[in-house]
Amino acid sequence: MSEHDDILSDAEREALAAVSAPDEPAPLVLVVDDNALNREALSVYLRSRGIDTCMADGAAQALAQLAAHPRIGLMVTDLRMAPEDGLALIRHVRVSQRAELPIIVVSGDTDVQEAVEAMHLGVLDVLLKPVDLGRLLELVSTELKLEVGGRG
Repeated sequence: MSEHDDILSDAEREALAAVSAPDEPAPLVLVVDDNALNREALSVYLRSRGIDTCMADGAAQALAQLAAHPRIGLMVTDLRMAPEDGLALIRHVRVSQRAELPIIVVSGDTDVQEAVEAMHLGVLDVLLKPVDLGRLLELVSTELKLEVGGRG
């Protein structure tokens, strides 16, 4: 060991590594809804706040997106979708390699039993439509540890 090996402290080495390391791309939010207008509206809102999104028109496409995009860090899904509903989608995710994926449910027509079942499946929250966009943004940014612009 030469006298120059200890020029940098551990903290300085960590700081240098953080500065010189390439930035990881921000996580994606997968927005799942079989209603194109609702799906696009949520996606546009999140993107307007600096959050990258991708979309799926139902459970099958959502599972394909999850398999294809490891950057997906959170899913926002409707419950009432055809042919497979959001609860079935959440069950699929919970037994997949993405079992720990944070999930937010949005639904315009849910009953207490469905909401309770969704919560038992480990979702972050169940938001009723029309969605409280401020609450959605708070949940997404907190879960993904993002600093985002503006509320509501």
